[in-house]
Amino acid sequence: MVMVDPRVLTFAHSPDPDDAFMFYGFASGAVRLPGYAIQPHLEDIESLNARAMRGDFEITAVSAHAYACCSDRYAILSCGASVGRGYGPVLVKKQSANRDARKWKVAIPGTWTTAALVFDLWREENREPSFEKVVMPFDEILAAVVRGDVDAGIIIHEGQLTYGDHGLEKWWDAGAWWQEKTGG
Repeated sequence: MVMVDPRVLTFAHSPDPDDAFMFYGFASGAVRLPGYAIQPHLEDIESLNARAMRGDFEITAVSAHAYACCSDRYAILSCGASVGRGYGPVLVKKQSANRDARKWKVAIPGTWTTAALVFDLWREENREPSFEKVVMPFDEILAAVVRGDVDAGIIIHEGQLTYGDHGLEKWWDAGAWWQEKTGG
């Protein structure tokens, strides 16, 4: 009997807890695909967005914003989302920070993230002044705001739940804004 090595499927997702939870079955080996070996790959979401546009992985997490550019390569799975009804990215700032006429530096978790897209939509709709966007990995944004490297930051994943522990306050809530705007 000839043994055939299983085909390897690389499964890429970000290291944040909600992605890990959504794809725990693959990562733990509890979910198996006969004839395939699942190889996990961890990387920040903006890097995954760029790699999805190139088609680097068989299975990958991708932002809804970036999905429009790679929908010819990927299908959406029925599990997983970091945005939901009334829940989404949050713009945070130091509690002592006051808006003035200067151009604020706002950290975003990537150009192709859904967080960046909805921030731009909100900004345009509300005629907010332009912001200098500073792209950085999602897990570095809270610390950058606390240190004052940036004036504010768009928080995704677990940062949406922990920003108050860092002495930061919510300036804008994308999930609440979108639900109010669309009813869903």
